[in-house]
Amino acid sequence: MSSSNPSNVRAPAHADLALARRCATGDPDGFEELYRLYSPRLFGLACRMVGPTEAEDLLQEIFLSSHRKIQLYKGESALGTWLFRLGTNLCLDYLRSRANRSARVTDSLDHEDAPPQEGGRGPILGVIDRLDLERALVELPPGCRQVFVLYDVEGFEHREVGAMLGISEGTSKSQLHKARMRLREALAARNAPVGSGR
Repeated sequence: MSSSNPSNVRAPAHADLALARRCATGDPDGFEELYRLYSPRLFGLACRMVGPTEAEDLLQEIFLSSHRKIQLYKGESALGTWLFRLGTNLCLDYLRSRANRSARVTDSLDHEDAPPQEGGRGPILGVIDRLDLERALVELPPGCRQVFVLYDVEGFEHREVGAMLGISEGTSKSQLHKARMRLREALAARNAPVGSGR
C-alpha cells in the first residue's frame, strides 16, 4: 500500500466537492464514505498528538465537527487536507486545555516540595520506556508536536503545514528543528545510565 500523504493522493476537486455536498445534505452513505476514507489517518494523527488514550474520543469529535462544518468546505484544498487542518486544531485545543489544567496542579506542587532540578534535567530521566518516541512526543510543546507529526510522520511539506496551522513556512521549519532537538534529548536521557553526568 502506498505511504503517500493525503495531499499527494488527491481526489479530483469535483469528487471532493461532491462528497462534501453529500455529507452537507445529510446523506448517511456520504458521511460513512468520508469516515472510511479518512478515519485511519486522522486516528493516527490524534494518537501522535494527544496519545492513544484520548485519540478515540478526539476522532469522534473531529468527525462531529466536520459534520457541523462540512458546508464551509469550498474545494480550495483537498478534502483530506481540510479534515487534517480541522483535526489538528481540535487536537491543539485539547492539548492547550490539558496543559492549562496540568499547569495549575503542578505549579502548586513545584512550589511546595519539589527538589531543585540540575541542568534542566528532571523527571524525564527514566520515564521513557519501550514506547520511546510516542511518549517523548507527548512531552513536546503543542506547536513543536503538531509540526513534527504533520511533517515527519504524515509527510506534508512545510508550505502545507504552514497553511494548515496558519503559520509561516519559516516557523514550521523552526518548530520542526526544536521538536527534533527535544526528542533527541529525551531519547538520550532515557539511554543515559542512572547517576551519570556531572
